[in-house]
Amino acid sequence: MSPPCHTSALLLVFMALAVVGAEQSEERSCDVIGDESSESQMERALLKKLEPLSHMRFNVTVEKGKTENYIYHFRVCREVNSTSHDYAGLVQTDRQNGKTTVIGRINETQVFNGSDWIMLIYKGGDSYGRHCSGEKRRAVIMISCKRGVTASSFSIISEEREKEQECFYLFEMDSSVACPAENSHLSVGSILLITFVSLIAVYIIGGFLYQRLVVGAKGMEQIPHFAFWQDLGNLVADGCDFVCRSKPRNAPAAYRGVGDDQLGEESEERDDHLLPM
Repeated sequence: MSPPCHTSALLLVFMALAVVGAEQSEERSCDVIGDESSESQMERALLKKLEPLSHMRFNVTVEKGKTENYIYHFRVCREVNSTSHDYAGLVQTDRQNGKTTVIGRINETQVFNGSDWIMLIYKGGDSYGRHCSGEKRRAVIMISCKRGVTASSFSIISEEREKEQECFYLFEMDSSVACPAENSHLSVGSILLITFVSLIAVYIIGGFLYQRLVVGAKGMEQIPHFAFWQDLGNLVADGCDFVCRSKPRNAPAAYRGVGDDQLGEESEERDDHLLPM
């Protein structure tokens, strides 16, 4: 084989290996049950919300006497063992004999949520055999809201296998991804009030510094537009006096006080009878 042909063959081999390696390194993600076109926006949004957990692995050990001793391996929207290519998202391993059982697969996923929880369901697991009419296993993972925690407290709650159909394994865990978005507690009125108070503060402080440092004012004259506010106060007081007055403006007084003029008149009347006829 000539050197050019040999070089081309090597390049083709390297390219094929790179493509295979890229396919192997790319992990499969959750595939919601049904056609891709039938996936709702809510389901896609929830799967996007669960992405921060996809790089984590969760394990829990269950030991019941000498007959049941299992380890459960779980990943969110990823295969537990990507080299197996079996889509297993939750696997049970028997610690006594090393046997593995797929509880649920990520290519048969259901997902929905509430106000502070997300429920992830993996269907299509290995058959029950004698239990549950031999149907395939499924895993139900309840993810509850816990702020400030990426993921914690993964545990198995129960296994329902005494029914004829619809048996399942129930797991739970805490994560902040299930928490609703925190909305601002400030109303429009509060925002407007804060803005108004801030502008008033800027006006008073800025005007005070200007009057003191630039104009050179002293005392009450340092208040910005002091004459205007003084006149405004008097006008407001007059307006309140006019509006809130409880009697007509031109009404006579209810009584007359004893003044000097009255005393004078009375003294003259008293002196008249003392004059000679």
